[in-house]
Amino acid sequence: MFSTIAAWLLNKAGRHFEQPQEYDDPNVVISQILTELRSLGGTVDFPPSKLKAGYGEQVCYVLDFLAEKVLKQIDFIWKRPTYPSEELEEEVVAEDDAELTLNKIEDEVAEEDSDNDEEQFIDLNVLKAQTSKLNSSESSKPAEILESSTDAAEWYLEVERVLPQLKVTVRTDNKDWRAHVDQMHQHKDGMETSLSETKGYLDKLHSEVSKTLEKVSSREKYINSQLDPLIQEYRAAQAQLSEFKEQHQQVTEKVTEKTRILSEVNEELEKVKQEIEEKGSSITDGAPLVKMKQALTKLKQENLQMEIRIGVVEHTLLQSKLKEKSNMTRDMHATIIPESSIGDY
Repeated sequence: MFSTIAAWLLNKAGRHFEQPQEYDDPNVVISQILTELRSLGGTVDFPPSKLKAGYGEQVCYVLDFLAEKVLKQIDFIWKRPTYPSEELEEEVVAEDDAELTLNKIEDEVAEEDSDNDEEQFIDLNVLKAQTSKLNSSESSKPAEILESSTDAAEWYLEVERVLPQLKVTVRTDNKDWRAHVDQMHQHKDGMETSLSETKGYLDKLHSEVSKTLEKVSSREKYINSQLDPLIQEYRAAQAQLSEFKEQHQQVTEKVTEKTRILSEVNEELEKVKQEIEEKGSSITDGAPLVKMKQALTKLKQENLQMEIRIGVVEHTLLQSKLKEKSNMTRDMHATIIPESSIGDY
């Protein structure tokens, strides 16, 4: 049905879409419908499997979108709604043996055509005239016994013939208080009948529930009386357990304190052992002496090198002094010789 309606809407919207058949592949039909939907500008953000069931939110969206496109295609214009005039229902009074009763009223909707019933029309003037004649005759002969000269069968046939015209129509209004009162009486009668029916069941249920509660209370009292010594033992054991738990907590706190003190003592012992081991190793170990000997040997070598360097420096200094002294003597001799030669001249 969904694919058929969608195909009809697509054709109405101006798209050429073949009418799907019963034995067509539903996946192919749904993919074709989604393709046409995208071409018309619809948004497809759901899987095609949502349309395979033929119902759901996605199916309603597709049909709604296609219907809007069809309305735009045919330039449909919404007009103001026209409400039909409400006609009051007519009620017909049923007859029982040609006697009118107002207790049985039925709805009458069909209208009768007066042209077709001209043959069965009763002239009221004629009836009034006949009634006046009968009254006058009755008044003129008051002493006689009235006896009907009409055949019963003919009277019954006449009554059946004029029975459709003997109608009393009563127009009812839903807002009338009498209808509301009748409804209230009907509801009251229904409630009373329902209450009378359910009251027996409720009384029976109440008696059964009360008996069950009495049995439960008596059984509970019996169980409590039987379990009273066990409850006392349980309470005593629970109190003793609380005492043992308190003692265990105190002992646990003491053990924790002793453990902390033991750990501190062990730490101090480890420090003392480490100091003793360091002192013992320093006393018995010859490594410092070897280091001292190596340092002395190195100092001697450096002292020897320093002495050699000092000797070289002294020798160099002596050489420089001797050279300077020879230069000074030479200069002195050079200055003395010219002065003697000047005096000779």
